[in-house]
Amino acid sequence: MSAELPRTVRAAVADPSRIRTRAIDRAAAAVDASHYLLTPSAVIVASDAREVGALMRAATEARTPITFRSGGTSLSGQASGDGLLVDVRRGFRSIEVLDDGARVRVQPGLTVRQVNARLARHGTRLGPDPASEAACTIGGVIANNSSGMACGTVENTYRTLESMTFVLPSGTSIDTASPDADAELAAREPRLVDALMRLRARVVSNPESVRTIEQRFAMKNTMGYGLNSFLDYDTPAQLLAHLLIGSEGTLGFVAEAVLRTVRVRPRVATAVAVFPTLNAATRALPALVETGAATLELMDSTSIRVGRGLATVPDAITGFELRDHTALLIEYGADDDARLRRLVAGGESALGDEELCGAARFSSDAAPRSVAWALRKGLYASVAGARPAGTTALLEDVVVPVDRLADTCAGLQALFARHDYRDSVVFGHAKDGNLHFMLTDRFGESGGLARLDRFTEDMVDLVLDAGGNLKAEHGTGRAMAPYVRRQYGDELTEVMRELKRIVDPAGVMNPGVLVEEGEGSAAASHEQFKLPVTIESEADRCVECGYCEPVCPSADLTLTPRQRIAVRRAEETALAAGEERLAAELRRDYDYSGLQTCAADGMCRTVCPVGIDTGQLVKRLRGEQYGAGSEAAWAGAARGWGAATRVGSLSLSAAHAVPPALPRAATRAARAVAGDDAVPLYDGSLPPGGPARAPLTGVVGTGEGAPSLVFLPACVGSMFGPERAEDGLGRGAGRGAGVAGSAESGIGATAAFVRLLERAGIRAIVPEGIESLCCGTPWSSKGHARGHRVMSERVAAAVRAADPEGSLPVVSDASSCTEGFEKLLAGLRVEDAVAFTAREILPRLSVSPSFGVLAVHPTCSSRQLGIDDALLAIARAVADEARVPDDWRCCAFAGDRGMLHPELTASATGSEAAEVREWGADAHASCNRTCEIGMTRAVGRPYTHVLELLERASR
Repeated sequence: MSAELPRTVRAAVADPSRIRTRAIDRAAAAVDASHYLLTPSAVIVASDAREVGALMRAATEARTPITFRSGGTSLSGQASGDGLLVDVRRGFRSIEVLDDGARVRVQPGLTVRQVNARLARHGTRLGPDPASEAACTIGGVIANNSSGMACGTVENTYRTLESMTFVLPSGTSIDTASPDADAELAAREPRLVDALMRLRARVVSNPESVRTIEQRFAMKNTMGYGLNSFLDYDTPAQLLAHLLIGSEGTLGFVAEAVLRTVRVRPRVATAVAVFPTLNAATRALPALVETGAATLELMDSTSIRVGRGLATVPDAITGFELRDHTALLIEYGADDDARLRRLVAGGESALGDEELCGAARFSSDAAPRSVAWALRKGLYASVAGARPAGTTALLEDVVVPVDRLADTCAGLQALFARHDYRDSVVFGHAKDGNLHFMLTDRFGESGGLARLDRFTEDMVDLVLDAGGNLKAEHGTGRAMAPYVRRQYGDELTEVMRELKRIVDPAGVMNPGVLVEEGEGSAAASHEQFKLPVTIESEADRCVECGYCEPVCPSADLTLTPRQRIAVRRAEETALAAGEERLAAELRRDYDYSGLQTCAADGMCRTVCPVGIDTGQLVKRLRGEQYGAGSEAAWAGAARGWGAATRVGSLSLSAAHAVPPALPRAATRAARAVAGDDAVPLYDGSLPPGGPARAPLTGVVGTGEGAPSLVFLPACVGSMFGPERAEDGLGRGAGRGAGVAGSAESGIGATAAFVRLLERAGIRAIVPEGIESLCCGTPWSSKGHARGHRVMSERVAAAVRAADPEGSLPVVSDASSCTEGFEKLLAGLRVEDAVAFTAREILPRLSVSPSFGVLAVHPTCSSRQLGIDDALLAIARAVADEARVPDDWRCCAFAGDRGMLHPELTASATGSEAAEVREWGADAHASCNRTCEIGMTRAVGRPYTHVLELLERASR
């Protein structure tokens, strides 16, 4: 495929490895959250703005379509194309906070959540607040002029932009902050500037055009180009910059932006009010808007029904028989408690006259507020994930004047009934008159798309007759491009087309998006419609929203969870079409990209609105690859696990005693024969082996009475020894990469926990046969079900023997092992040593802080176990300041995965390690031995278990 790329395009990319033409790369990049599917001819990972400019220039010369891609949360088909797809996420993640948070300089690859995390310490945030803030990137927010729950029309990108650096299709780059920006633009693009200013004169001299623009942009509006720019700006650089906002990648590329931030209101109160009908809720809106509510989020009965199935649910939507009920999430924000009380009182007064299903209770507590917002922000994906198998969920958003909202809701309900769309969903930002509605149907069946066309035509009439806009915040995209003329009329539509011709004369920038070149209806894009493909049950509910991608440790190396699922769907599609060669190619490349380099850490499940753990699918697919011999060998390993851990420990100690080149060469030779996914790669960053666990059998700790817990010391602490002071810079290439020695040798988490138990006067019992016990992760992560069953039965029997009544908590001292034991010992209370220590031991100790700044690395398991607060409590006890990096991510060491594929851990930890190195912290801590090894390797400073630091600080 690379030979088919124009020579000028290939020449524009400095590193040929960043041009991806394999089927798996193109299939993985093709999907976004929309209901369109266009597979690119090549995916190019751009490194910087200069390279993007060269690519745009080359694409223009070759008349090759080019589309920019970052977060891929687009719901309307803006982020995919069948030409060049340029990944502008990986190389564009710079951020600079300015003026103590009053402004921020950002690049397009950062997510909204990442930027807000940096701004939070200054008490500010970005203006746009889309529900997809965890996954959508700044580039997408600018390209779509995204808004959100509280943003309205006054805090979006258009209103908060101070300056930007943009790149035009010709390759010209302009920084609008430069005092010479207009002169430079005129000198480099004289024809463009002349045509642009003539087009502006055409708009502002036409009273009808001015009236239409003012009317349309008094509300949220992302339909077509931002024509309000022609009224608001009269200099070419600023005019063009603001036209680029909301242009969906059809005019150029925004390489950097300086945005004014908004202040975070420190006092907030939230309530969920439930009304008996949708009409009752919408009729109550005008009075609530008058009270100064910051947000008014509407959720209809279907939304409530789906919300009731979530793990945590607002109390207000439970306890009654659900019929036509509708909920409003109401929130007020203020600078002080007195002001907040007045606002809440106004809201309560406005609601007092309404018929509600129970009282609406405002709360400032973080927990209930978090539950309410989790329901609202995950609503689209949750509802879509609950759809019947084989159907597609299609989401659109519209806006009407608030006083027409109730009638429009009623009209939409009538259209759902007329076109037989059952279980349709309505929700949205009611304060702004902004409604989202979702249709679920089998669009691939006969008549499905034709029915959608008929519904859309009626919906367009309904919204325009109400004086509304056909798109409010999701962007025009492919979905509504055919209806731009219906909203704006002939004159302004021709202005938009002329704008496109002026800036992109070759028509290569994201063609088919925003303004169609020809006439027609939505039927024009039917051939690009993404039809559902049934795959394995673990992942079949995926709606490809992309929320999982920012937390995935392999995102920058191979595939994300969304992409792993997309490639499985692409293979099934190829098989159904009889394309056996394509299916075989996808399957072959999936082994490394999809299976070997997945950390299977479960972090995707923590952010997935429908609770998919792609790692479970990966584990099963791994298991299906093994033959009977491999399965038997791993079952044998389970039976002889005590000996296996000791052999592993002694081998590491032996390797540690010789020059690192020797064991490294030996493992490389073995990998060449058995495969990279079968034999770990040794390097000098690995510690020597750890101590045996057998001597701990029986009661440990001190005090009177019976033991208070069953202690299962983790085998990773036995396999891998603690950091030693002499390891410092004396281990050649591995340790010589910059790892500085500890102030003193570590003793390991197990020994530290036992000493802490002794100081606190707490006794624990360690089961017989502890040396042969394991949490089961080595088998579950590889899909070896037989060996996992062997270990599960052994652990359960040992714990029962130690505590026949099952009344004691079972405690382990490595977070990943605690998570594994929690799954093995269903019905028993399993707790991590960090949580137990923070609650039971720390209050009994006298602790002297030993460090200034302590860098803390939570693990994927500590996050999923919910013990990060306990981890930080201990960290703050031993240091003046404990910091978790903003760029924290699972380290992907994942047991042995970091030794099998060190490139995975290197990729996963790169950003976090760079941030930590900038701090110059006095010490570094985590709560899992293998994660400590991975972070030591990444940062070049020793990471130790936080319990070791507490043991030192409490001597």
